[in-house]
Amino acid sequence: MPLKGNAVVGQSGGPTAVINASLAGVIEEALEHSEVLGVYGGVHGVLGMLKEDFIDLGKQDPSVIRGLRSTPSAALGSCRYKVSAEDCRKLVEIFKKYNIRYFFYIGGNDSADTSNKVSKAAKEAGYELAVVAIPKTIDNDLAVTDHSPGYGSVARWVATAVRDAGLDTEAIGVVDNVKIIEVMGRNAGWITAATALARDHADAAPHLIYLPERPFCAEKFLADVKAVYDKLGHCVVTVCEGLKDETGTYVTASSRSIDTDKFGHKQLGGVGEFLCNLVATNLKLKARCDKPGTIQRVSAALASPVDVAEAYEVGRHAVRCAVQGITDKMVTIMRKPGPSYEAEMGTCDLEAVANEEKYVPDEFINEAGNDVTRAFVEYASPLIGGPLEPYARLERIRVKA
Repeated sequence: MPLKGNAVVGQSGGPTAVINASLAGVIEEALEHSEVLGVYGGVHGVLGMLKEDFIDLGKQDPSVIRGLRSTPSAALGSCRYKVSAEDCRKLVEIFKKYNIRYFFYIGGNDSADTSNKVSKAAKEAGYELAVVAIPKTIDNDLAVTDHSPGYGSVARWVATAVRDAGLDTEAIGVVDNVKIIEVMGRNAGWITAATALARDHADAAPHLIYLPERPFCAEKFLADVKAVYDKLGHCVVTVCEGLKDETGTYVTASSRSIDTDKFGHKQLGGVGEFLCNLVATNLKLKARCDKPGTIQRVSAALASPVDVAEAYEVGRHAVRCAVQGITDKMVTIMRKPGPSYEAEMGTCDLEAVANEEKYVPDEFINEAGNDVTRAFVEYASPLIGGPLEPYARLERIRVKA
């Protein structure tokens, strides 16, 4: 017999351009099912739920809920909080108090772990609770699923930004010789890899791409930069902020305790400036660093239409699964085989994704470790909505006296 009660949904981790589309999917689908009596939102994720800080999503103006599909950031407010066993027991008691029978949590692998812990606490307490995690991470590092909502939009954003930065560097290459662009990403280089989608001709930026899946060697990096500079007179490099050396240590990371979150993740950054100093000191070339920062993960200006649609659908699919009695799962996006891009929704066990990371595979990284392969481009291009609109390029038709 289907559960009958209220549903609660929360958002966790870094905000994205499309996480609110997933929220809209949950709300609109839940309101269509008689099993769901009310739809509540936890303000700032489980932190708000622990404080009984809920808002009634079913009483919102329908136009506002529709508008969430094109609204960036996290409308409910997000958090990064590692729940304890006592937190989970408390959440179950709060859910009992509010007759909450459906728990939806939108986030990444840490959020899947939170969902898993809450579900286990409910079982231990003998409380029937349907728990379904909804994938969200720009890092694209969730296991099992082909890709994660949020990735297509950040990929489109960084590809566009790098293409523009490449034209800027090419135009004034005699003044600024080398441009280093530092891209977000902790242990997986999916976002940095997506900068390859900027290329529309053989010598287009980025000329070099460095991912944390390959150990960084300063001597090799300098030789790579010099080779590109000798050929073109300028060089654009994209690098992941989580770049690691041969020992597996981050090239740069904050040492301040305040910059480490509840899950033990250190704040990264500074690798771009580090590489600029290497270039200037060893190659005697002027180098500049661009670091877009958190705007790349949340900007809706270049949101991928494919990403928006899939983010909305994973929210709806989560609700459909829960009311059918499916629990302890995360929604997945599975790519169908064939020449054209098609995907369908599925599920996987929370245990399979909680705290796991998916890295850029070997077949997506070139042998030299300074670029991606054609296979990666074919994988990622559909997720941003296809190739970027082409720019005009003047032919160098010289005038003779």
